[in-house]
Amino acid sequence: MTRRLTRRATLASAAALPAAAILPGRAQAAWKPAQGVRIVVPAAPGGTTDIVARLLAAHLQQAWGQSCVADNKSGAGGVIGSTEVAKAALDGHTALMGNIGPQSIAYSLYRNMPYKPDNLIGVSCVITAPNVLVVHPSVPAKTVPEFVAWLKAQNGKASYASSGTGQSPHLSGAWFLQLTGTKAEHVPYRGAAPALNDLVAGVTQFFFDNLTTSIEFMRAGKLRALGLTSAQPNPLTPDVLPIAGTLPELKPFDVSTWFGVFLPASTPPPVVDAYNEAIKDWLRAEATRERFRTMAGFPAYGTPEQFKGFVDGQIALWKGVIDKEGLKMDVN
Repeated sequence: MTRRLTRRATLASAAALPAAAILPGRAQAAWKPAQGVRIVVPAAPGGTTDIVARLLAAHLQQAWGQSCVADNKSGAGGVIGSTEVAKAALDGHTALMGNIGPQSIAYSLYRNMPYKPDNLIGVSCVITAPNVLVVHPSVPAKTVPEFVAWLKAQNGKASYASSGTGQSPHLSGAWFLQLTGTKAEHVPYRGAAPALNDLVAGVTQFFFDNLTTSIEFMRAGKLRALGLTSAQPNPLTPDVLPIAGTLPELKPFDVSTWFGVFLPASTPPPVVDAYNEAIKDWLRAEATRERFRTMAGFPAYGTPEQFKGFVDGQIALWKGVIDKEGLKMDVN
């Protein structure tokens, strides 16, 4: 990935950095923050974005010897927190734990996006996982075909939760309903945790949640899992089969969620590279890999160039889905 900086942006960025960050050669790779680091979480506490950001913050604090905190800025499907980082200083002290919603889906979903893809630099993907269709125990269906039949009988009276308008759980649900010719009311929440709480309480009936956050509720018997949104099975949940194989009309259904670190556009390359190296070390650690296994997710390290190519592909994929479904909203 080529990073082009204007002379003004270069001088402004350099002025904000410690001397080691702008020295040539090996000193560039040794950039470390001069003060505390903040990882903006564009979602409510308790969801996958929040959990992963806090795990990374603990690693960066130990690696860099500076305080590192996760700061929740939820709202508008992750757009509010992402906008804050897109406008942040270029000194490396503010990063974003982004995800599939505000960093790929939102660009086509919202008419009035306050930032563009090139306002953020992707550092690395961190974790990938499928979403999972979970239902409240009061829903009688035990399989996806039974669930579709139940939805048709409800005739729009059922409701489904999401972690925010424009997030992958929302569009997973919308796409599922379109493919099956069924209806349900969408109830957006400010993050996965409050959505799960209301689902467990029976306020809503189903949720296409990230597997990483729903799996503990599944194991505890508080929610029933009917199927995975990915086209491939997940070895961590062998009894939960892909939705795509359950009905002919659902054959195209294939969604995997992802989470990754972003910095403001024009952040100097030494800062981007320092974050990337720290993330690589973190994802290679067996403790991290084991923690991700308990969350039913997989480490997904990549270079900034690889991550950019991946995100660009996701933006194009969701644009096709959203345009086909005719979904358009306003950020509010």
